[in-house]
This record gives sequence, structure tokens and C-alpha cells, in this order.
Amino acid sequence: MREKFARFMAGRYGMDSLGRFTMGFTLVMIVFNYFSTNRLIPLLAWAGIILTYYRMFSRNVYKRSAENQQFLNRTAKFRRWFYTQKNRFAQRKTHHIYKCPSCRQKIRIPRGKGRIEIRCPKCNTTFIKNS
Repeated sequence: MREKFARFMAGRYGMDSLGRFTMGFTLVMIVFNYFSTNRLIPLLAWAGIILTYYRMFSRNVYKRSAENQQFLNRTAKFRRWFYTQKNRFAQRKTHHIYKCPSCRQKIRIPRGKGRIEIRCPKCNTTFIKNS
């Protein structure tokens, strides 16, 4: 069965970031439909499902890839912000992140070193902070 599906999907686009986003949006619309009486929400959910499957089974790989790249370019700042917050959260127990008072450059300092003098690598300003 798996080989049949693999042969069927050969030459087709498959799932990508835009496909995952539309499927997630569709699932949110389906859940939201249970709490609302608006008739537009099920139509949006069905449109999302149809769009996702259309893109997934499409043989026009170049066009689907261009659509995905456009989606990634438009959401780059949003995704970068989440990635930064995730990294900062992961390092919160081992490092402090300070900003240079003159140039606002972010500097990562290990915790537990006491009161230290920090030199900014960008503008060479020195300032004292607790680590």
C-alpha cells in the first residue's frame, strides 16, 4: 500500500510550509465552527481543505514552489521573531542578554560570574552589569 501511494505521489508537489499553514488554519476554523453559528466558517474550512489537497496533489511543482517561497518571504520576520524568542527562552537559565547602552547591540553574558565589566564588540564601549 505504501509503495502504491509513493508511486501515486511521484511527480506531485506534496506538503510544504504553506500547506501546513493552510491545514492548521483549516483545523482552527473547524474547532471555531463548534462555538459559532456563522455559516461562513464551514465554507472557509472546506476551502482550506480543498486548497491544501489541490496544492499537495498538483503536478505543477514550479508554480507550487513559487507560491511557497512567496509565503515564506512574507512570513520571514514573524518566523524569525518566534525563533529568537525560542532561543532566548532556551538560554534563560545559562545566560543573560544585555544591550549596549550606546549602540544597542545585544550581548550574551554567562550567568553566575558576579559583577563584571562588559566590552561591546561593536563599538568597544565598556559597562558594568551583574551576571
